[in-house]
Amino acid sequence: MTPIPTPLPLASGAEARVTNGLRHHTAVFLGGGRKEEDPGTWSASNEWLVRRLARSFPELGFVEVRYRIKSWQRLDLCVEDARDTLNAAVEGGAERIALVGFSMGGAVAVSAAGHPAVATVIGLAPWLPDQLPVDPLTGRRFVVVHGSFDRSLPGIPGVTAESSRRGYERARQYTTDSEYTLIRGGFHGAAVRTRWGLMPLPRARRWANLVARELERF
Repeated sequence: MTPIPTPLPLASGAEARVTNGLRHHTAVFLGGGRKEEDPGTWSASNEWLVRRLARSFPELGFVEVRYRIKSWQRLDLCVEDARDTLNAAVEGGAERIALVGFSMGGAVAVSAAGHPAVATVIGLAPWLPDQLPVDPLTGRRFVVVHGSFDRSLPGIPGVTAESSRRGYERARQYTTDSEYTLIRGGFHGAAVRTRWGLMPLPRARRWANLVARELERF
């Protein structure tokens, strides 16, 4: 049975929900965004992953964040939402946190990684623009997972593996250790939301297995 998430109040006014409760070891999932300054939504890829992983790791807490505005034009607000989530998680009992950032959430995770409770940052098809400061990763483990078929198409957001690789290479000088994995045949994330519910994308299980491996290590 999939655990039922519960709301976690945030000072910023963003929304977060917790699965398995807040534990000593907790993973915080940050979603993607777009150019337009649209209201935040729950990430389909993150939701699909949390549903699977929470059953496999009942001893870990899982938190999903819904930004106030899901736009890279307001990355500052998204980072503020992430930091408020980290503070709320620590106040609730979390002491060691893995940040998992999908797409734009990768940039948000890197920006928020300086929080003292963060031990690991996992970027899933992460957007890591060349101008993004990566020094908040100092002393953290940094892992990037990317689909080989990921790219932007008309009306469909995407991030190339080449761009995340550049960000990863810039970050390596700051991290304690790091790892980059390319999923052959993978697209932009693990799942999409349809009118019938969450639909896993090709190689979705591989995404889940790689995140699970990091959570076992973390």
